[in-house]
Amino acid sequence: MTRNPSHDLTLQAAIARLLRPLVRLLLRHSVPFGAFQEIAKRAYVEAAMEDFALPDRKPSASRASVLTGLTRKEVQRLLDEDPPRAAGAADTTDPRYNRAARVMTAWTRDPDFHDAKGRARPLEATGDAGFAELVRRYSGDIPARAVLDELLRVGAVRERADGLLVPSARAYVPQGGQAEKFEILGTDVASLIDTIDHNLQHGADDPRFQRKVLYHSIDVEDLPAFRKLSAAQAQALLEKLDAWLAERDAAPSARADAPRARVGLGIYHIEERRDGAAPSRRPRS
Repeated sequence: MTRNPSHDLTLQAAIARLLRPLVRLLLRHSVPFGAFQEIAKRAYVEAAMEDFALPDRKPSASRASVLTGLTRKEVQRLLDEDPPRAAGAADTTDPRYNRAARVMTAWTRDPDFHDAKGRARPLEATGDAGFAELVRRYSGDIPARAVLDELLRVGAVRERADGLLVPSARAYVPQGGQAEKFEILGTDVASLIDTIDHNLQHGADDPRFQRKVLYHSIDVEDLPAFRKLSAAQAQALLEKLDAWLAERDAAPSARADAPRARVGLGIYHIEERRDGAAPSRRPRS
């Protein structure tokens, strides 16, 4: 493919804009440039080895060196080292994480676990209509205790003084430590960039949904109302899509050995004060 200098400049400007909030987060958490540089090197090498292999050719350090601009010695060093592993964060590829998320959404959706007003009701840990039954229906073979421990750990569920369990949110949203929120940073932003990359390459014949609504001069007094409106409507849409996906997740297929795919839809709030002030905090409910 012939390189277009104007496209190169546009891409570099986009990357600079993309990195600004990331670098702000890194500086806030005392991550120096050297550490970021090492992470970037590893990402370059992994992408070169795994995503740009030639047909019928085994990936090599030499080819990764050519693609990335790193020396072959540097590439080999990174390949020989074990990649850093997150400590304390939820692994979103772990079945326990996925089952925990499914249990939380089912709690808000299944009328068997609702009160007279149609809201998720407090549950006993055991019993025919308790948390254990909820887990049995929606978590596959993951034990109820393991799911509960995960939900308590991230603050998605809390135990009241009377021993009943209540959800802290309508979805699996970590309320506690930063490790889980850093994990979300990695998975969600990566998924968004992957969708944008796909649309740049295949958007004409195989587009993935990628839209936003954004206005630049909204009165700050209207922001709380928009937060409330957008949160309610977005949550309703996500719960509807969750119900559709949950019926098909790992369900038997009519096609023998049908390939499976990770699929979903992400929604996020955008807010940037034009006067340079920090976004106001959402009032506690």
